Amino acid sequence: MSRGRGSRSPQTLRWQLFLSILLIVALSVGVTFAVGLVLTRRSVEHANLDDLGHQADLLARREQGALYAFSNVASLKPFLQKQHERLDVFTLNAPPPYLPADVAAQIRADLPARGSLDVNGKRYLFAARRAQTKGFVLLRPASLEAAGWGNYFRALAVAGAIGAALAALASFFTARAITRPVQRVAEASRSLAGGVSPEPIPVGGPAELASMATSFNDMARELQRAKEAEHNFLLSVSHELKTPLTAIRGYAEGLDEGAFDAHEAAQTIREESRRLERLVRDLLDLARMNRREFAVHSEAIDLGDVAREAVRRYEPEARASGVELEAVADGRAPAEGDPDRALQVVSNLVENALRSTPPGGSVRVRAGAGVIAVEDTGTGLPPEALARAFERFYLYDRAPAGRRIGTGLGLAIVKELSERMGGSVTVESVPGEGTTFTVRLPAGPRGAGADGSRVRPAVRGMSR
Repeated sequence: MSRGRGSRSPQTLRWQLFLSILLIVALSVGVTFAVGLVLTRRSVEHANLDDLGHQADLLARREQGALYAFSNVASLKPFLQKQHERLDVFTLNAPPPYLPADVAAQIRADLPARGSLDVNGKRYLFAARRAQTKGFVLLRPASLEAAGWGNYFRALAVAGAIGAALAALASFFTARAITRPVQRVAEASRSLAGGVSPEPIPVGGPAELASMATSFNDMARELQRAKEAEHNFLLSVSHELKTPLTAIRGYAEGLDEGAFDAHEAAQTIREESRRLERLVRDLLDLARMNRREFAVHSEAIDLGDVAREAVRRYEPEARASGVELEAVADGRAPAEGDPDRALQVVSNLVENALRSTPPGGSVRVRAGAGVIAVEDTGTGLPPEALARAFERFYLYDRAPAGRRIGTGLGLAIVKELSERMGGSVTVESVPGEGTTFTVRLPAGPRGAGADGSRVRPAVRGMSR
């Protein structure tokens, strides 16, 4: 079956570059050859006219001193024939018919004349002089061969042909040098699209091609990293979904068989359902962030109110764990941010602190202008974990099974929300002494919003 226009294979970039470079060089050689031909012809004609004029002057001087002018012209003919020249002698009153009237007048006035003219349809260079009572015209054909530069013309043609051949060879290798890195990138892209991680492309050649290879290698590494992160994320989410579902199913079946107390089973199912609900909610938050559909509003807020509301939320949990929880704020702590999202950030950090703080320890939420920090006296983090503390499930998977609180996505959400509000979050920790998470937001005027209005307190009772 005919494929129509789609069956025509497109020209490769190498072939297009080869033809383009070859065409440009061929045009350049052709123009150079044509211009050189015109300029050389003019130069040769001018030189021939000068030479012809010198010969005419010598002949006129010779005949001027002779007893009878041009009485021995026959002896000159062999010499003139060797140079393809012709001598016409005439009386001043009867010039040759091919000689223009103005030239004949110059001869009669004993003035030298030279130029070009047509004799019987053939172009000649001429030099005309007067000797005694006669005039003469010395003619030389203006043709290439007679002008003495046919050999030069052939040499110029040979040189042009050699130059064109070298240009073709150079354009071939230049096109190959340019297209080879592009072809390597194309092949690596096809491998990448097929799910196979290609080997790094060699970086070299012109700056643009080297930059392209570097950019592709960086992209390939980032895609591989993203693929691995996605794989690990899906494994972690699958595990975290499986755990509560298994517990709910086990207790439901045990309750149906009478193996568990109804109150105990209901409490476990309720706790696991809440955990499953929090996990789904956090996953939806992250999905909306990645799709840029996560609403974050910027306005003047008081981080002191945010700290106190977060502490109020987690006071029952802190008492149950035997951990002291307090908010510390020196007056107002103005900042620019979203009050609901700021409270969500601090709540996640407090939840994380309570998870890592043993009974008898303390968690403090300190607020200042544009800064809010959550400090705990827990087990701390090893140095190698600080750089990855905000990765999804990273710290959650490394926490003791009995002290896992939340979903493992809280710190990832903290980082996303902090950056969405124009701020940042950092972590400092000393193993065995405690950890401090510090959130920095754009600072607003102390006690007032950017437009002079009072700062807005955090919304009480906002769900995470």
